[in-house]
Amino acid sequence: MAVGSCWLVVLVIGGVLGFSLSLVLNHFLPLLLKGGLVPKGTFGWPLLGETFSFLKPHSSNSVGAFLQDHCSRYGKVFKSHLFFSPTVVSCDPELNYFILQNEGKLFQCSYPKPIHGILGKVSMLVAVGETHKRLRNVALSLVTITKSKPEFLNDIERIAIHILDSWKNKPKVIFCEEARKFTFNVIVKQVLGLTPEEPDTSKILEDFLTFMRGLISLPLYIPGTPYARAVQARSRISSTVKAIIEERRRNPDGNSKKRSDFLEILLSVDTLSEDEKVSFVLDSLLGGYETTSLLMSMVVHFLSISPTALQQLKQEHQKIRSMKQKHEDHLDWEDYKKMGFTQNVINEALRYGNIVKFVHRKALKDIKFKGYLIPSGWKVLPVFTAVHLDPSHHAKASQFHPWRWESQDPKCKKFTPFGGGSRCCPGSDLAKVEVSFFLHHLVQNFRWKTEEEDKPIAYPFVEFQRGLVLNVDPCSETTM
Repeated sequence: MAVGSCWLVVLVIGGVLGFSLSLVLNHFLPLLLKGGLVPKGTFGWPLLGETFSFLKPHSSNSVGAFLQDHCSRYGKVFKSHLFFSPTVVSCDPELNYFILQNEGKLFQCSYPKPIHGILGKVSMLVAVGETHKRLRNVALSLVTITKSKPEFLNDIERIAIHILDSWKNKPKVIFCEEARKFTFNVIVKQVLGLTPEEPDTSKILEDFLTFMRGLISLPLYIPGTPYARAVQARSRISSTVKAIIEERRRNPDGNSKKRSDFLEILLSVDTLSEDEKVSFVLDSLLGGYETTSLLMSMVVHFLSISPTALQQLKQEHQKIRSMKQKHEDHLDWEDYKKMGFTQNVINEALRYGNIVKFVHRKALKDIKFKGYLIPSGWKVLPVFTAVHLDPSHHAKASQFHPWRWESQDPKCKKFTPFGGGSRCCPGSDLAKVEVSFFLHHLVQNFRWKTEEEDKPIAYPFVEFQRGLVLNVDPCSETTM
């Protein structure tokens, strides 16, 4: 018995020593092997490195203390130890562009493992190689087919009007909640053909909200934790989507109004497996819900502190409405193409607000760039926020100034709100259409003021601390 206890102690001590040694080697060995060639910087504490400092919350229209400090000390490209890995952080537009354009060749998408657990192995957000290529090609095809279709545009406008009509007897609204309600109803209708009144819609919404809470939680799969509940919610959403797919196949001649959605087209795609189709639906819900609603909130927030931009936006939409034969006529694709200043406002909200701060990549081989080395296997983080807010790349970078886009090309290396290369967000055009149509009716029918000081905070996911509370006042015909 005594001998057995001794061996147990030895095994425990050996395990602890082995684990400690692996941490030390993981932390310091990269420095010893490549130390003189990699960018300057510091690794911080063993295991955790500088992760907590990097993720410290800050206003999304600032770079935060960590990046400000490190860029001033080491330059726009530096090394660190983040997310349990030696890391090269890039705040340089040339390197960021190089990374994004060489996806699958020199770099590869590399999100932390817990993200894979909650999104699923074949999610387009984490998939790599041929799987990602197939999913993305389908997404681009669907967006191209959909974005100018009258049915899609009419759905957006109808849902926007319905949301805004519900404000008429309310002195204040929590705008982030209203924006999420709008984007969820739009994306569920477009992807699955479901209206807000149908039972499946409320079931998906309940599970989807659980899923979203887990996506930004501590990744511990322990029963009862937000992460564990999110994984279970994803499974339930998958089951619901599979049931809808089976019903479509059993009843292909059902309600004809549901036959112009993503799912109907997906069913005829033979390049995706059943699991990939279900995952594609979940990715569409995620992208169309959270990021689009956040963009809407940022636009409304920044317009509230820029009355000149709001007035010009209002005049643009009044002119578009005045050209319609009847006041109640639907907006169409030709109307959307006339919303030039609206696009400037949206682009500036994306630049100034920074929905996506950075993305995760990994070097597939040793890479030399501008005289320094990015070692194979190291994590690489292209930071978009730092470029968007850099006054050497954008004049008046610390101001919301939509007029910059009258002369500045949004398709440039220093503006990457949706990423770039083969992983550029395929749904960005749809998001802009939704925001534009909602703004068309908002600016003509309501005045608003933010109730209290609120601003978008990067955690690094971005949200408004108080949900962006607005005091709203319907416009009369004489004040429009």
